[in-house]
Amino acid sequence: MLVDEYLRLLHRNRNLPMHIDWGPLHFHIVGRSVFFFWVTLIILAAAGIVVLASRRRELIEKWTTWVLIVPVVGIPIWWGRGLTTVLAAALAVIAVVEYARLTKLGRTDTAVLLGLALLYPVAALWRPQLLGLAAIVVLACALPAVLAGDAAEGGRRSAFTAFGSVWICWSLAHLVVLWENAFLVCFAAAATDVAAWCGGKGLRRFAWARRPLSPLSPNKTVGGLAGAVIGAFLVLTLLGTISVGWLIAVAFGGVLGDLLESMVKRQAQVKDVGDWLPGFGGLLDRIDSLLLVLPLAHLLA
Repeated sequence: MLVDEYLRLLHRNRNLPMHIDWGPLHFHIVGRSVFFFWVTLIILAAAGIVVLASRRRELIEKWTTWVLIVPVVGIPIWWGRGLTTVLAAALAVIAVVEYARLTKLGRTDTAVLLGLALLYPVAALWRPQLLGLAAIVVLACALPAVLAGDAAEGGRRSAFTAFGSVWICWSLAHLVVLWENAFLVCFAAAATDVAAWCGGKGLRRFAWARRPLSPLSPNKTVGGLAGAVIGAFLVLTLLGTISVGWLIAVAFGGVLGDLLESMVKRQAQVKDVGDWLPGFGGLLDRIDSLLLVLPLAHLLA
């Protein structure tokens, strides 16, 4: 009986209409995007009530930032693949600047990454098959150090530039590749982040849940991973898109993405990449999970 109810919920039609006629403004659409709009609005409103009632400054800052992020990300994706390309490039450029500062890359290597931050999303728009050349691009990232004859720092420069080219530029280009499901992926990754935080806090009374997943980040625990899996299952069910591939991409990709950034920050000996996003830090601190979820969603889902 429960299985039948679950399947009925999962396969319910999520193509909703939206009709707006305000003077000269006429807006008529039907599709999943309308469903995503209402779900996002309701969750933000409900979370806002809880957050404001808690009177915790950190949570209020995070919620306020989310309210600002949703239209910045949602509107370009809603508008079309072209504007999504602009969004992916803009996010990649900002993330590259933060990453270059974090890893102390020089101007030449930073310029290479900035070029790739623009080229990868454009390639995803016009010739998606070019993303398959990522391995060649990784090797080409060593050229500046090789041509400069940098024997002292060449290995470090090449490694960080190559890693950044894949982790940031190539990964964010998948916003364009996954355009029809891009908002779904972003929403699911964000909701799973919150579920992982709740799982880490709510299950810490159990010894197994307090066990860190890695020494890199004591706050990333088995309880947080359990919360991420449960949260991903629930949110993907709500959105009507669930499979083993989706679950692995969103839940495990999100947690591993957080740990990956923790490794980079631990080496740089910093807590946050920046401080311009209230409640989060820098852009990399906000999108670290998404950087792994996007390519995994494309590959597995």
